[in-house]
Amino acid sequence: MNRSLVGALSALLLGGATLVGAGAAPATAASPAKAPKAVDFAGTVALSNCSGSVVRTPGSADSDPALVLSNGHCLESGFPGAGEVIVDQPSSRSFTLLTASGGSAGTVRANKVAYATMTDTDISLYQLTSTYAQIQSAYGIKALTLSDSHPTQGSAINVVSGYWKKIYSCNIDGFAYRLKEGDWTWKDSVRYTSACDTIGGTSGSPVVDPASGKVVAVNNTGNEDGARCTLNNPCEVDENGAVTVRKGINYAQETYGITKCVTTGNKIDLNLAGCVLPKP
Repeated sequence: MNRSLVGALSALLLGGATLVGAGAAPATAASPAKAPKAVDFAGTVALSNCSGSVVRTPGSADSDPALVLSNGHCLESGFPGAGEVIVDQPSSRSFTLLTASGGSAGTVRANKVAYATMTDTDISLYQLTSTYAQIQSAYGIKALTLSDSHPTQGSAINVVSGYWKKIYSCNIDGFAYRLKEGDWTWKDSVRYTSACDTIGGTSGSPVVDPASGKVVAVNNTGNEDGARCTLNNPCEVDENGAVTVRKGINYAQETYGITKCVTTGNKIDLNLAGCVLPKP
C-alpha cells in the first residue's frame, strides 16, 4: 500500500499502512460518438493522508446521508488486519471537499465508518453527517456515481487524487485474478497501463471512466521496487498459482460490487442478494 503517505506506513511498521458506390442511395450519417466527459476534481476529497470521493449508488436518494469512498488502509485507526471487516464504527473524521478546479469548497464530516476492509478488496465507506442534497445546496457539488457494472479492459480511465490535486490518465491494461501484498490478498484487481504512475497520497482516489463519468474502481497500490508479494510490492497470482511481478505498475480495486450491498437510505446490507463483500 504505497499509495498512502509514509506516516501511515510507519505506523503500521511500528506495530500500528486507469470506419457508395455510384447510383447507390446516399449513406445515412452515423450518429456521432459520445465525447468523453471532462473529468475534474468536483466531488473528490482530500484526507489527512490519502484521497477519496463523495459517492452515491444508482439507487441513492438525494435525501440519503452521503458516503465518502477511500481505501481500507486509509482509515484513521490504521490498516485492518487480514480477514478483518469493520462496520458501523463511530468516526468524526473530516474531509476537504474539492471544487472542479481543485480548490476547497468546504469541509464535510463523517459520523461513522459504515464499512471498511482490506480483505478481498481495499475500501472504506464513511457515512457523512450531510445528505447529498445538503452538500449540493451548500457547496454546489454533486456526488460521483458508482458504476454498477464490471470495468472493461482497454478502456480509458482517470485516477483523480484529491490529496495531490492531480489527475492521472491511462487505460485499464487488464485484471489480476489475485493481487497479493504482504498479509493481504485482493480479488480481480484493476491493473493500469504505465501512464498512471500514481504515488503516495493517491490512495483512495476514485478511478473514473471518462466515457460515463462514473467511478469504476478505487486506486490502492503499486509495485515500487520489483520485489515479490511484499509490502509496497504487490504481485499477481493467477488461477494456477503462478506469480507475476510488474515493477512500476499500479493497481485499483473494482467498486461495482459495492452497489450490490447498499439498500434504502444508503445503508450497507451485506445480506443482500448479489452482495459479495466480506462479512465480519
